[in-house]
Amino acid sequence: MFYLYLIMDLYSRMIVGWEIHASDDAVHLLKRTALAEGIHAMPEKPVLHGDNGTLKATTVLAMLHWLGVKPSYSRPRVSDDNAFVESLFKTAKYRPEFPARGFADLEAARSWGHDFVRWYNGEHRHSGIRYVTPAQRHAGEDIAILAARHQTYLQAREANPARWSGNTRNWSPIGAVTLNPERDVVIREQLQAENKTRLAA
Repeated sequence: MFYLYLIMDLYSRMIVGWEIHASDDAVHLLKRTALAEGIHAMPEKPVLHGDNGTLKATTVLAMLHWLGVKPSYSRPRVSDDNAFVESLFKTAKYRPEFPARGFADLEAARSWGHDFVRWYNGEHRHSGIRYVTPAQRHAGEDIAILAARHQTYLQAREANPARWSGNTRNWSPIGAVTLNPERDVVIREQLQAENKTRLAA
């Protein structure tokens, strides 16, 4: 059995760190990802949400404390507190490259992981972030991309008004992203803001 550890940036959906091991080992990944993402220089440290397993290990908690990162856990008997990562795992398992009978060895698992993360971050047009790639959103490129798409749709509607029965698709960037339990309130506020943007288009 192999263990896949990954860290996703919730805002961009980008996998910012990952490792596959034959044993339970997440501490090195935390340190490496924190350094790569510049956590030490952030005035406000991020929160790391995880399940109620590895994230509660003493060594992991010590590393989070050293990094200044606050841990967060899924609530007991609540299946969708970590829905974004659960969706990511489902995407991984349904990729045609995922072996139905498992991996031959650790090297094969890591090779698959490398290819999957490269595809997911750099090629996968994610429906949850208006069909830009996680890497584009992580780099702040989604704003210009979505603005260009919006203009393309407006021009298409102007050129062929009979093909449009209403407003064009909403290409405004996704705003705040949260986990339960505060998610419903934030999403409701975001939808209200998006409706105002749509009416103004």
